[in-house]
Amino acid sequence: MTVHYQYNIDDYLRCSAQQWPNKVAVVDHNGTRTTTFAQLNEFAERLGSHLITLGLEREPILVLMPRSMEVAGCFAGITKSNNFYAHFDEDVPQERLVKTLHTFDPKVIIVRKDSSLLASISEHYSTTGTSLPILLNVEDIPTYSVDQKLLSLRRESHIDTDLLYVLFTSGSTGEPKGVTICHKSVIDYTEWLSSEFGFSEKTVFLNQAPFYFDNSITDIYSTFKAGSTLHLIDSLWYAMPAKVMKYMSEHHVTTIFWVPSVLCFFANTNAVERFAAQLQDLKQIIFCGEPMPNKQLNVWRKHLPQCTCTNLYGPTEITDVCAYYHAEREFADDEILPIGFACANTQLLLFAPEENSASGKTQYRFITPEQVGAKGLLFVRGTSLSLGYYANQAKTDAVFIQNPLHHNYLDRLYNTGDIVAYNEHGELVCYGRADSQIKYQGHRIELGEIEAIVSGHSEVKGCACVFDKQIGLFYTADHDLDLKAYLKDKLPSYMIPRHITRLDQFGSTANGKIDRFALKTKLKELGSGT
Repeated sequence: MTVHYQYNIDDYLRCSAQQWPNKVAVVDHNGTRTTTFAQLNEFAERLGSHLITLGLEREPILVLMPRSMEVAGCFAGITKSNNFYAHFDEDVPQERLVKTLHTFDPKVIIVRKDSSLLASISEHYSTTGTSLPILLNVEDIPTYSVDQKLLSLRRESHIDTDLLYVLFTSGSTGEPKGVTICHKSVIDYTEWLSSEFGFSEKTVFLNQAPFYFDNSITDIYSTFKAGSTLHLIDSLWYAMPAKVMKYMSEHHVTTIFWVPSVLCFFANTNAVERFAAQLQDLKQIIFCGEPMPNKQLNVWRKHLPQCTCTNLYGPTEITDVCAYYHAEREFADDEILPIGFACANTQLLLFAPEENSASGKTQYRFITPEQVGAKGLLFVRGTSLSLGYYANQAKTDAVFIQNPLHHNYLDRLYNTGDIVAYNEHGELVCYGRADSQIKYQGHRIELGEIEAIVSGHSEVKGCACVFDKQIGLFYTADHDLDLKAYLKDKLPSYMIPRHITRLDQFGSTANGKIDRFALKTKLKELGSGT
């Protein structure tokens, strides 16, 4: 028997187009447009052939369009030509777009003919005096010719460490960081997903994550591999739970992979309870991107007992996910949900950083699973690791380090910057970012622990802790609550927030997470009395 070694992510879509040519691959525009696997693959072949005729190989290509079946087709077409992509929606702030254009330096930009960004793009290149990249209109792609010979030759020149995409995320400075991910990493991740969750041609995804957010690769490439169907709806719909759940019922959605903030909102509005009977097709609830409070998760688990609920954990730099936890046992509302165990072909290592007084260099003390409760920084090794930050070697060297357990060969680890510990079940529990671990009144405090306790309050719908000289707590509820009194018997006095503020709702980032930067700004205003 001949074993085919998977080395090109494009093999997924090509094989599905052959096996299920007439099956619907992607549904968008809120259920009004569909494309089959054969149609999507042909669209990609047309774009791929055209990019090859332009003489491009292993070059950066920027896709600037709203999330749609065409964007998924562009990703596949760029892949077929053995180039790599980055993606932004058309609502990207101009300053962010300009910084990305400078760093990424795309050779081609794919846009809509009436894109609102065309003026900004032209102005940037005119101001800098550099040549404007080739602009391709997405509407023209169906007119391009397919050249199977060129596509075949390009597949032969491909290797699995060629870049697939660059995902731009912002650090604390606000400067875009381009996380580089190769084919091999996404293939490894997609193979694990398909095995662990049993995705198949019967799986129906409802996508929530923007395509410029790493969670979306789960939806996109699992669909390509398994022959599943992927639904795309307007992001504004997620502010209307009844509308979304009606859609899920009508289209027999089986799997959702959402950020916790959205799941919490649905639970807090009683939508889960009201519409649970209509969601009997739903079998998998997967979440990632920020901590999932058990109080709201318990709502989903109570009313949809047929569903498996899985917490996935991982930063962008390790191809979306490196740990997973199926929530099977019961959890109190104020408990922290574990991030669980390492994904296949991945190793998670805990180290306590300690400064060597003699050399001034940081050393790392290894923490084993037997050291229950001992907190350390989480490091990751394996195929999932990013190849580093695009055009930023200094930043790459700062967080991708040699395995401190040995120096015998190159063995890179990624420092997640998250504080974790093993619990008595051998599961990993994440207490938040190391930069959210503060030293206050001589005590080390993890803000995530405060959030977990506050989340357990029966009337709190959501909360977030930030720090700026003082601890600040922001929460949402139907009315003001005396949380200082509530926390008095649950936390040491030094951990009780100085400023506690109720909000009507949290601001969110483009990815749907709580906007903590805005909260920190608000805390500064409170601290200064403005």
